[in-house]
Amino acid sequence: MLDKGELLANLPRLRGARVLIVGDLVLDHYVIGSVGRISPEAPVPVVHVREERHLLGGAGNVARNVVSLGGQAVVVGVCGDDADGKLMACLLHDSGVAAHTVPDSGRPTIRKTRIVAQNQQVVRVDYERTHELTQETEDRVFEALRAEAPACGVIVVSDYGKGLVTARFMDRLHALLAGLPARPKVYVDPKVRNFDLYKGVDILTPNTKEAAEGAGLAVDDRTSVLRAGARIFRKLGCANLLVTLGAEGMALFESPDSVLHIPTAARKVFDVTGAGDTVIAALALGTAAGLDLAQACAVANVAAGIVVGEVGTAAATLEQVEHNLRAEGAIPIERWFGPGE
Repeated sequence: MLDKGELLANLPRLRGARVLIVGDLVLDHYVIGSVGRISPEAPVPVVHVREERHLLGGAGNVARNVVSLGGQAVVVGVCGDDADGKLMACLLHDSGVAAHTVPDSGRPTIRKTRIVAQNQQVVRVDYERTHELTQETEDRVFEALRAEAPACGVIVVSDYGKGLVTARFMDRLHALLAGLPARPKVYVDPKVRNFDLYKGVDILTPNTKEAAEGAGLAVDDRTSVLRAGARIFRKLGCANLLVTLGAEGMALFESPDSVLHIPTAARKVFDVTGAGDTVIAALALGTAAGLDLAQACAVANVAAGIVVGEVGTAAATLEQVEHNLRAEGAIPIERWFGPGE
């Protein structure tokens, strides 16, 4: 059982803590309306648009969540040299994020357009090119990282598989951090096809599906979660692992054989878009502020429970997290001990 009083007393420490995020910047574009008929041109719904929204996605949404929770966020990423790139820079600025957006004329700014009607997504349209960065563009990314990393205790790698995170990138990142007087911790929100790139990171935050694919095991119950986690530990040599279990909460692996289970804090689920961003943002900010991993996971669990109750990429505030924690009873963290394979 986690001491809720101690956690509430530590929450103010999140204010002002600093997190560096590097990864794929995504512009989330929402076209919201209603459906009243089927098109005569094809068997598809006709959406009557009533509003449009542009929000930060990908690494930008992680940064936005850090700021919403009271922290300071610095984000480093790549945008196209286009109107969407300028809009991305404005959104980051307006969200209070210190941003290094490296322009790349060889690719468009990544945009995901989601058409939503009656609180349901009808279709998604993606604008992107996902080839690896040129040497010149990657060098500019690392110039920004070298400038910012010494002042940050935690670095989040937000990998959406759009070409920024590669074997070369991770090798350069580890080499850069190894040369600093105090090495920042590296937290990764993973992409399954890049799992082998995350060797030696401090924590990985896959969901159940990603953990199953990364481990090469079916994951459908507590025992299989534990086995998958043990295999990922052996495969990557990470210091810790946090598997998000959807309606079942989270499993925090302190080691392959010692696991804490945190039940879900969600009361209703409208949209899981961006929930992984919220989890890693809260986890990184909490530990950057001096909370231990179990406390930071409890904060992340509550924050994720708030955002899945909203449509579209959302961000929880520190005040909302505190309110929900106070409204809950005890925090029933259970210790699991997992078998090896």
